[in-house]
Amino acid sequence: MPVPKVVVVGGGIAGLAAAHRLRALLGEHAEITIIESANQLGGKLRTRQLGGAQVDVGAEAFVTRNPTATKLVAELGLSDRLVHPVLSAATVHAAGRTVSLPRRTFLGLPASEEEVRSVLSPDGVAKVAHERDLPPLELDPHPEAPDVSVGKVIAERFGRELVDRLVEPLLGGVYAGRADLLGLRATMPALAGTHTSLTDAVGRVLGPPPTGTRPPVFGAIDGGMTVLVDELAKQSKAAIRLGLPVRALKKIENGWQLEVGSAPSPQLLTADAVVLAVPAPAARKLLADEVPDASAAYSRIEVASMAVVSLALPPDTLLPDATGVLIAVGERHSNGAPFTAKAFTFTGRKWGQPAGSPVQLRASVGRYGEAGTLQRDDDDLVAAVLSDLRELTGVGATPVERLVTRWGGGLPQYGVEHTAAVAALTGAVNKMPGLAVAGAALYGVGIPASIGTGHDAAAAIGAYLTSRSAEISEPSGLVGE
Repeated sequence: MPVPKVVVVGGGIAGLAAAHRLRALLGEHAEITIIESANQLGGKLRTRQLGGAQVDVGAEAFVTRNPTATKLVAELGLSDRLVHPVLSAATVHAAGRTVSLPRRTFLGLPASEEEVRSVLSPDGVAKVAHERDLPPLELDPHPEAPDVSVGKVIAERFGRELVDRLVEPLLGGVYAGRADLLGLRATMPALAGTHTSLTDAVGRVLGPPPTGTRPPVFGAIDGGMTVLVDELAKQSKAAIRLGLPVRALKKIENGWQLEVGSAPSPQLLTADAVVLAVPAPAARKLLADEVPDASAAYSRIEVASMAVVSLALPPDTLLPDATGVLIAVGERHSNGAPFTAKAFTFTGRKWGQPAGSPVQLRASVGRYGEAGTLQRDDDDLVAAVLSDLRELTGVGATPVERLVTRWGGGLPQYGVEHTAAVAALTGAVNKMPGLAVAGAALYGVGIPASIGTGHDAAAAIGAYLTSRSAEISEPSGLVGE
């Protein structure tokens, strides 16, 4: 039988997961190639050296509620490298005060008004308590049904304070977006189809309060996410081609043709099947000619840019006894200046670090529509972040080392059109033999969700190639002659 050839376009976590799963499905003989336009694999998973330690300057952890990442870590034989936070005590800075982040909320939505009493004003708490008395929220769970704005619905039912002080900071950390522009069903699918109050729906999602030791919420990899990236690449046994943009994708008889490399002298590759695991803007361009409906749907998914400022402070620096601090909408310094950062993670506190080593932390900067913030040069951005840190914690130490990592267009926005756009694009792609898509633009921006899309794409391609192989192996003439 012919050797199956599959090209995975995109070497981020979704593409790597797809290649790894394809190897398991297709066997040792399959030719699997990963083409990545950057000079390294990993996409938004990137580990760098800072202050003598390996630190993640992109995604630093994954949620364990979705077990997909944890299962993959075990499958790769990396369970002994899986680590969890040594401290679980996040805070939020709202109304000029830094207080503990309520524990029993779903992306900021509480199961009762008691959970948010320390964050909201008395009027804000009363508004939350009144939500149960409102008519049930009717939200059609069908993917192509119209979605509604998170900010608008939550403000109407719980009050604007809850949006600005909890929901926006949490969603801003996940999507680098604005609550008023994000879709409720897109970002909180567990609440879709709700026919009761949102308060009761949140209670059902969270389940009963845990008894005894709380299970860890987050997981990470000792040595950084590069360990996961490298092991996926190794075990996929894929041919890795870096620094090569894919410029065009064309359907040909029995397969696909890819135009790869520089425009003046492109290379032409052929494959039986292709997995596109690239950001929405790149997918839109590649699908424009062959799958225009999918391309048009991808164009409806906007993206946001952000930056991570990683700092190593002197070893004797004392940070608050917390994992970090979120900054609510509209918060300002005592002198009236707005904050630049939207959140700080006290990395050393959260994950633990050797005594006597530089104190590690990172700041997240940038939301959708804040291009001006990210146009500042590195020195200016670091100075602004240090000023924020001093205002929030009183810590004014000079870093022994710093890194600024910019993620241009790195975060897809799950707006009110998102679920309909994804339904349209996947429907169009599914009609094309030997083509599948994956990535953070589909069903979630986190590591587990991205891995899941890679696995789904691999399963679709594996089923297609198996079916095609069976057709080729049938003898000529009528079956049974």
